[in-house]
Amino acid sequence: MVEWLQLSFVQNAFAASLFAGVLCSIVGTYVVANRIAYLAGGVAHAAYGGVGLAFFLRISPILGILGFTTAAAVLMGLLSLRERHRADTAISVLWAFGMALGVLLVDLTPGYGADLMSYLFGSILTVSRSSLAAMAVLTLVVLPWTILFHRELAAVSYDESFAKVRGLPVTAFYLSMVVLMALTVVVLVQVVGLILVIALLTIAPYIAEKRSRSLQGMMYRAVLYNLFFGVVGLSLSLALNVTSGAAIICVAATGYFVSVSVDALRKHLK
Repeated sequence: MVEWLQLSFVQNAFAASLFAGVLCSIVGTYVVANRIAYLAGGVAHAAYGGVGLAFFLRISPILGILGFTTAAAVLMGLLSLRERHRADTAISVLWAFGMALGVLLVDLTPGYGADLMSYLFGSILTVSRSSLAAMAVLTLVVLPWTILFHRELAAVSYDESFAKVRGLPVTAFYLSMVVLMALTVVVLVQVVGLILVIALLTIAPYIAEKRSRSLQGMMYRAVLYNLFFGVVGLSLSLALNVTSGAAIICVAATGYFVSVSVDALRKHLK
């Protein structure tokens, strides 16, 4: 393992795992607290439309994903705010439309055969310095946003009616969470893939929520869990020579099942 750590691509992969863990834990805490994991899945899969659009227009994939995903996220966020009980249907349509549009646009792009599967699981072992820089910049945006607006975001997350009575711009704060979630997907999609982004956004914060009494505590625990999942999954992928993204997902899923089992056992013993 020590020999692996001397390789630059392995060092980059562990750095990417660190940034992905911190970003997904902070943003994912708000996703889980607001019960919008389904919206996160919709945004992540709609990013496929941005991939197809970028290939069709022959522009940078990151620009296509950024524009398409942010627009889809804002639209889904507004729908979930105004139609709380019926938003799942509209989000499902946008989710499917984004993926279908992406596939069709790639098919219509003459002389180009894109490997769309690479966007599902990503390739953390080939992460570039520019991708690490993008993750670092987004982390520097998310951290101050969380610290400065912690009380407001907690109020919007746990008691929307109280937040409205206090005069807080609920819609603006809610959409800011959704947009940062979309930016997290954009930054991480080429590194860890759409599937791993969803897993990191939801599994660790969910486990942390069961063991925390505050949003802050939940966030700290989610960071620790996601870092553990990333390091263990990446180490296993190197040792066993298997796909790193899939290995990290399996470790995170195992953590989820262990957590659920422990909680069920404790409940049974009481």
